[in-house]
Amino acid sequence: MTATEHPPPGRLRAWMLEGLADMGKGHGPQEPATGSEARPGPEREGQRWYRVMCLTGVDYFSTLGYQPGIAALAAGLLSPVATVVLVIVTLAGALPVYRRVAEESPHGEGSIAMLERLLSFWKGKLFVLTLLGFAATDFLITITLSAADASTHLVENPHLTSTLQGQKMIITLLLVALLGAVFLKGFLEAIGVAVALVAVYLGLNVVVVLVGLWHVLTAGHVVTDWAAALTAEHGNAFAMIGVSLLVFPKLALGLSGFETGVAVMPHVQGDPADTQENPRGRIRDTRKLLTAAALIMSVFLIATSFITTWLIPAKEFEPGGKANGRALAYLAHEYLGNAFGTVYDASTIAILWFAGASAMAGLLNLMPRYLPRYGMAPHWARAVRPMVLVFTLIAFLVTWIFDADVDAQGGAYATGVLVLMSSAAIAVTIAARRAGQRGGTAGFAVVSAVLLYVTVVNVIERPDGVKIGACFIAGIILVSFLSRLARAFELRVTGVTLDDMAERFIRDMASRRIRFIANEPDRRDKAEYRDKIEQIRQDNDIPGEDFVFVEVTVMDPSEFEAGLTVRGEILHQRYRVLTLESSSVPNALAALLLHTRDTTGRIPHIYFEWTEGNPFANFLRFLLFGQGEVAPVTREVLREAEPDRTRRPRVHTG
Repeated sequence: MTATEHPPPGRLRAWMLEGLADMGKGHGPQEPATGSEARPGPEREGQRWYRVMCLTGVDYFSTLGYQPGIAALAAGLLSPVATVVLVIVTLAGALPVYRRVAEESPHGEGSIAMLERLLSFWKGKLFVLTLLGFAATDFLITITLSAADASTHLVENPHLTSTLQGQKMIITLLLVALLGAVFLKGFLEAIGVAVALVAVYLGLNVVVVLVGLWHVLTAGHVVTDWAAALTAEHGNAFAMIGVSLLVFPKLALGLSGFETGVAVMPHVQGDPADTQENPRGRIRDTRKLLTAAALIMSVFLIATSFITTWLIPAKEFEPGGKANGRALAYLAHEYLGNAFGTVYDASTIAILWFAGASAMAGLLNLMPRYLPRYGMAPHWARAVRPMVLVFTLIAFLVTWIFDADVDAQGGAYATGVLVLMSSAAIAVTIAARRAGQRGGTAGFAVVSAVLLYVTVVNVIERPDGVKIGACFIAGIILVSFLSRLARAFELRVTGVTLDDMAERFIRDMASRRIRFIANEPDRRDKAEYRDKIEQIRQDNDIPGEDFVFVEVTVMDPSEFEAGLTVRGEILHQRYRVLTLESSSVPNALAALLLHTRDTTGRIPHIYFEWTEGNPFANFLRFLLFGQGEVAPVTREVLREAEPDRTRRPRVHTG
């Protein structure tokens, strides 16, 4: 059996790992997925931006299902004023930030990739893992909160409330399970479904808003009563604005959707002249997408905050009230009848459930993009179905912990959203500064400060989010470390490229015994190479000087997978030297040996000196810094890559 042959998998295993090879090819930052089998690529034509907007809109617009109720609970009579503050932050802060993110990461990488480029080595990896923890919080709570609110709309429907009362937890778990089952089967044509759901849902909300405004205008006293009560409670306008700023962090759910808006960029059609390096049309249309979504949502947020505050008694927003978690559905039943209200409930349930689908697709896009590339996830993490099972089980656990309560999950959801938005604002601030844009730097710095303030206040007032985020971070780091440890001896060079001189060296040796000497470069003078050859000859009792030196320079030891470029040079008019740059010395040497065997048909030999020092300390050096116990680790990498001992390159130490 060769290194590329594997035993045939069982039917269940083959089904679970279906598409693993394709996912592996796309684990870099080029093309994210929006479903388990809906992966755009050069061969697949994109969609018009307004259609793709609906894909992110199922997450963003669906917050209308619970945002007005959360705002009323948090701000009371001040809900409309606080919502106006939210809209200002959205249009003047979050929108410019993510328009810049779209420009800086045009292939859907998002702000995490921008920050990844700013930090290297292990500190960069740990920072990305931390952000992934909060991203997982964001997306997973989107799934569980949306399912919980969908079940609330179902249970509170007048036609079903007597039948389903007390079954909210079971219904929520069933909705999460259904979501997982759909992704296990394969989720196609996500954009078409999203367009239909968003069109129907927004259309129904327009009807509810217009009817609500009509009742406000015909009642006459509603607005004056509200204004009088607001003045009596808070005094002047400055006091109202001050209190609104204080309660604003509790309304932060209304900012969700921007990160998803950038993630769906690869689906935007762009222009025929777009290239992989410069997709100008895609960037332009994605910025249109973000702007249109923000404007639509801003109009609905303001309108719904006013009509729900004016028309719904405050007690109905409290836990157990008929408007808790479903304020607009309450108005639909109250003013348009139970028939229309039931249609509205069905539409809301559908878009909330699909928001969970959007979040699941985001997770399936985000985690395989980073963790396998870092060597910090099992190989099967690139396959969709195993990850769907993992995320579904975690969603079950989160639903159980929060008792399927929408209000209880609001803090965790807001924390995930705000941390990602704060990191995006910081990333674009740094990008603007590096580009020499002083005005842009100052503006984005102000936005960063505002979002950081909101994040800190939200964490202080509702620590559940950061606790859950910390659990995800700890879990991701632990699993990542164990995976990196388990995959330590895996051959992780994706390809070997030799320059003309290197190919000549190997071609010249192909007619006789191929012998390499692993050398850690020092002064690189004539004496270094002469003494090395003499020592290798004495230690291994071999004649002649027909050797080629191999020298590996470790660049970024935190990287896991990369290609290998080999360059040849002749030093001191006598010594042939191959120079390599890699994240790991043993992996680079093993990859070179296997490539030499495959291209020449001969088994190469490589000679080492034993590494001095404690073996355990040397292994840790290899694991963290790509160096250390080079000889035995090179042999172990070769053993795992080539099970057939007769075809395995020979490793000699002395």
